[in-house]
Amino acid sequence: MGLFAKSKKNAGYLAIGLRADGLCAVHIKRSVSAKPEVELLAFYPGNLQSTEGLLERLSKDVHAVRYQCGTMLAADEYQILTLEAPNVPADELKAAIRWRLKDMLDYHVDDATIDVLDIPPDPNAPTRNHSMYAIAARNGLIENKQALFAKTKVPLSVIDVPEMAQRNLSVLLETPQRGLAMLTFTEEGGLLTVTHGGELYLSRRIDVSLAQLQESDVERRDACFDRITLELQRSLDHFDRQFNFIPLARLVLGPMPEAAAELRDYLASNLYVPVENLKLEDVLDFSKTPDLQKPLVQQKFLLYLGAALREEEKQL
Repeated sequence: MGLFAKSKKNAGYLAIGLRADGLCAVHIKRSVSAKPEVELLAFYPGNLQSTEGLLERLSKDVHAVRYQCGTMLAADEYQILTLEAPNVPADELKAAIRWRLKDMLDYHVDDATIDVLDIPPDPNAPTRNHSMYAIAARNGLIENKQALFAKTKVPLSVIDVPEMAQRNLSVLLETPQRGLAMLTFTEEGGLLTVTHGGELYLSRRIDVSLAQLQESDVERRDACFDRITLELQRSLDHFDRQFNFIPLARLVLGPMPEAAAELRDYLASNLYVPVENLKLEDVLDFSKTPDLQKPLVQQKFLLYLGAALREEEKQL
């Protein structure tokens, strides 16, 4: 199984998040004529030691065998690296990427599960080298997750990463012919992505956690705001230089606690792009899952909603 393992089924994914505080599960039904509908939203409180039992409960409660199931790696369980795309035939691509990664990982490349994601170049520019993302995780970690799901009779068909989940949400928000930046925060820190035409062009981690955004000490919170602003300025400037054929429409902030409004105002006064808060109800139908009206619930489930929106990836 690759990190973005392909599946021939088209029924959507049951996205399962294995968290320190429990287990999240989301399923979304897509429609060509309406907003994607969140059909299932569940949280099983617990801890990492109780994960196996929680998965067994989920499997029985929702009859998991009826779904394509996926989970998502935590930020410290994988690396995402930008590389120049090798000039090799498609069937040799992953081998060439593996060779390039051998000196970039802190473990032997033979012990890595690797997948690749293309970064499309300017279609109107002369043919030139372009970049790709390589995603690497330890074989042992992937195998342990596969074994856990198999033991609990939850059919695991894909293991995703947060960048791709966030990309899936961004696609729903994109303005035609424009790029969209999205910034979200979890307990693991901040994640900035820039997408265009459904493709991921830029990804950056920001070392500020959700807890730090809720800091009661004004000076320390403002220091976090400064750090976020500086990283955004640098990242968006880099994006403009690398992908000057993509004009940015706006920066969308994912749901956060009360800090969201203050951070939005702070960024809006320091960035050249419009900044707005995500209105999840504009892109998803959660009439069957009314708990999603609450900002804190949206924040907890956001990336799992993105994972559940996953569609077939193009084969590279």
